[in-house]
Amino acid sequence: MAVAAAQKNREMFAIKKSYSIENGYPARRRSLVDDARFETLVVKQTKQSVLEEARQRANDYGLTEEEVVLAKTIAETPDGETAIQKATLMLRLRDGIGSLARILKTIENFKGIVTHLESRPSRKEGSQFDVLVKVDMTRQCLLQLIRNLRQSAALEEVNLLTDNSVSIKDPWFPRHASDLDNCNHLMTKYEPDLDMNHPGFADKEYRARRKIIAEIAFAYKYGDPIPSIPYTETENETWSRVFNTVVDLVPKHACIEYQRAFKKLRDEKIFEPHRIPQLQEVSDFLNKNTGFSLRPAAGLLTARDFLSSLAFRIFQSTQYVRHINSPYHTPEPDCIHELLGHMPLLADSSFAQFSQEIGLASLGASDEEIEKLSTIYWFTVEFGLCKEGKEVKAYGAGLLSAYGELLHSLSDKCEHRPFDPCTTALQPYQDQEFQPIYYVAESFEDAKEKFRRWVSTMSRPFEVRFNPHTQRVEVLDTVEGLEGLVSQVNTEILHLTNAIKKIQATRM
Repeated sequence: MAVAAAQKNREMFAIKKSYSIENGYPARRRSLVDDARFETLVVKQTKQSVLEEARQRANDYGLTEEEVVLAKTIAETPDGETAIQKATLMLRLRDGIGSLARILKTIENFKGIVTHLESRPSRKEGSQFDVLVKVDMTRQCLLQLIRNLRQSAALEEVNLLTDNSVSIKDPWFPRHASDLDNCNHLMTKYEPDLDMNHPGFADKEYRARRKIIAEIAFAYKYGDPIPSIPYTETENETWSRVFNTVVDLVPKHACIEYQRAFKKLRDEKIFEPHRIPQLQEVSDFLNKNTGFSLRPAAGLLTARDFLSSLAFRIFQSTQYVRHINSPYHTPEPDCIHELLGHMPLLADSSFAQFSQEIGLASLGASDEEIEKLSTIYWFTVEFGLCKEGKEVKAYGAGLLSAYGELLHSLSDKCEHRPFDPCTTALQPYQDQEFQPIYYVAESFEDAKEKFRRWVSTMSRPFEVRFNPHTQRVEVLDTVEGLEGLVSQVNTEILHLTNAIKKIQATRM
């Protein structure tokens, strides 16, 4: 993914504000995830008599338990009606995603601000999409909004959710790559169907094609071969323009690891100027070199879902192509960004290991830690710089697939700071103009070591490891589990010791 998120792809120029932002409901905040957790609305032990009393005061027997407590808070708190409430709504759409724009307008009418938005195909027969919306609005307006939405013909269900943040005591996260089938939440940001500033908004043919390619990604399941996309002449022409630009810039500005892998991809005829490579052939190449593989994604994923896939050495990649009218700039991650920006370095063993360690660190992490990890990902994997002798080179995918920001990042118009996860994780960033600050790593190995030390300070009360034999993530929280790992490590040390002895013997 396509980290996101989020998070990924700005290209040559500053992104214009989307229709949703201009109308007061931004699809995404500055961070990849909300920096504030969804506040708990209810205490589960509320007595039934209190709930009945609240129902009478609310004069609405259709309210859920969570909504009843909200009504009780309004009635009994001095500022109950005017206090700003953070809330999460789950909406089940009968119609297509097109009705989402009307729903967002309704939220605006009730003076609500959308802080987070996710959508995915509904698994319930008769419904097309499930949409999760986080809003900031007064409690009174929130109750009125719920009642209004329940009268909408476009909605089958409207539910106010309780706290959905990760529980440290018993967190759920994928333990096997097949579990990613349950993590395909799509974060709506800048869609050609909904945003009039999107380069493809007025192009009905382009919008229809995007829908077809998105449906292919939604239908994908673990173990399936990656579907091939028969790219059109126009799409291949768009690829060719960007590819030839990257070829010109790589020798001077890209790190040596990127250059080596890029050359290898060209030598093996995977990267060619006249055609977009298929994800399956690139996935096979990565798997052979570093054990990474690809999974098709319909668009920008939530930060938690995207990062968790990296733990299994899986990169979620889009397959659609940016609009021909904007070949050097895309307001969202597309396959050109994924292929030219991310793939070469995922074929480098050291960088692949760094990417997987970010993913492993995200499993079971708190919402606040996910935000910090996403920020580190942004300033490294997406917009990272590194030293090569006395020179500074680019290794971030957002730089190597966007020559405008690439040249900016290596100029004297920005500030370079040494990479330190403790400070990098807290650095504010935005994705609508070039970064004023970039972080420079001494090397990938140095960045990994600093990152490992920082991860050790996270609040997660257990460690995890990826078992390459079973392709599963193991939680190291029992003596038995640790004993098994120690046995495996001892075996590896034995092989290493024997190898050193044999090398020394041959030199004598």
